Amino acid sequence: MRNFIAAAAAALLAFPASAQSPPPPKLLVVISVDQFSADLFDEYRPQFTGGLARLASGTVFRNGYESHANTDTCPGHSTILTGDHPARTGIIGNTWVDQSLRRPDKVVYCSDDPQAPGSSHSEYRVSAIQLRVPTLGDLLKARSPESRNVAVAGKDRAAVMMSGHRADQRWYWNGKQFTSDLVGVRPPPSVAGANAAVARLIATPAPGLQPPPFCSAKAQPIPVQGHAPVGAGTLARAAGDEDSFEASPEFDGGVLALAAGLVRDMHLGQGSAPDVLSVGLSATDYVGHRYGTEGQEMCLNLLELDREIGDFLTYLDGTGVDYAVALTADHGGQDLPERLRLHGVPDAQRVDPALAARAVGSSIGAKLGLSGPVLFGDVSGDIYIDHSLSSADRARALQEAVRSYRSHPQVAAVFTHDEIAHTPMPTTSPDKWSLIERVRASFDAQRSGDFVVVLKEHVTPIGHVTRSVATHGSPWDYDRRVPILFWRPGFRGATVQVPADTVDIMPTLAALIELPLAPGSVDGHCLDGTPATCSH
Repeated sequence: MRNFIAAAAAALLAFPASAQSPPPPKLLVVISVDQFSADLFDEYRPQFTGGLARLASGTVFRNGYESHANTDTCPGHSTILTGDHPARTGIIGNTWVDQSLRRPDKVVYCSDDPQAPGSSHSEYRVSAIQLRVPTLGDLLKARSPESRNVAVAGKDRAAVMMSGHRADQRWYWNGKQFTSDLVGVRPPPSVAGANAAVARLIATPAPGLQPPPFCSAKAQPIPVQGHAPVGAGTLARAAGDEDSFEASPEFDGGVLALAAGLVRDMHLGQGSAPDVLSVGLSATDYVGHRYGTEGQEMCLNLLELDREIGDFLTYLDGTGVDYAVALTADHGGQDLPERLRLHGVPDAQRVDPALAARAVGSSIGAKLGLSGPVLFGDVSGDIYIDHSLSSADRARALQEAVRSYRSHPQVAAVFTHDEIAHTPMPTTSPDKWSLIERVRASFDAQRSGDFVVVLKEHVTPIGHVTRSVATHGSPWDYDRRVPILFWRPGFRGATVQVPADTVDIMPTLAALIELPLAPGSVDGHCLDGTPATCSH
């Protein structure tokens, strides 16, 4: 089976490029691999033999960037098919605080409709209402209503942010099954089939994967205080363990199987106008959080991901549809600090829990004689001052909070709302951006905090370990740098060292399907050297 896939890929790539530009593809497939850093892509690229190997034969921007500071899932996905930074999409984080909300819960989830009765950031009605700009699928449907804008993902926020406001079908995993927020949309037959197949899979125990030598060389148990050792697992799973299912290649396999089913049921790519299929693969993120990025678990996951994507592309080959693929990630990720120290990063450490906004706010309140929580937020990122305080007390609290955070040895920088607002949006190459420019790209005047705390490099913002041992979200390059790949049958690309930005993906794909964009309407630009013909 694997040899057949390799042969099919080689045959496709053997077609000589036409002297004239080929017609636009009828189906755009945009794949986001959650927490797939450029570091992981570089490390594992020689090991790939399936779908990722095929896509790597196209154009590879190995220095792609999710260039903003808050490198979380929702902001990253909001850049991929809008062409805009979070400062423009309005998606500044997975969550933010809105103290003007009438509901008791003032935290807003990025795919949450806070006006829904009884909603909270954890019990929410999925919606694209928070996304302030259109996606490629939205613009395509405005031009040609017969085009289909379809998304399937492991997370609702990935599906929502990539498809936007005018999705024809949108399916995502809710912890139990694939579901949709779209009202009045009839599910294609493949949805019930995928849910039944996944239910059977979860009900059956998985003994774990057999590691090849490349993976077994990484099998070193890493002690983590308050947590079982990680690093030498085989992704085994007990029957009925839904959490472990999400942190396994089977999860991505289920998403890709449903994506293939939607292609079949909806005849995507076979209509009179081009279609867009967005696919969000989440297992890599769950594996990274639960086990870190450099152990045997991630190795097994990535090699299986390569195989799963290869099977999906082989299915697309069999449909006869003229398709093109873009693949990237919503953010990168950092390994757990305990293993980083073993690998020669002596300053890797966990954040001091005393940096939690509630703890700092309590200290400030005691010092200044202020009641209430004073501060809302986490240990870093956007921090909000309690708006029930008087304006004079808010000013005092801000001054003391900035002083307190800046004096902490784990803090790299603190920027106030006004400092960020007065910083121009950067226009240079994303690898050259200063810290405050990265923060500016994540800034929304209405949604962002009163100040932003940036932890020093290699400080993991997990103080007390529970389920997650590692994470992302920082403005440092291990979280910002991601691969960006473009592939189309018959197109021979190259590996490009020049930095690119995920906001460049949408205008590049728009050029590929000849969808005009108004000058200045998006932050990104069309990338040369791809299957698209750019006109600058």
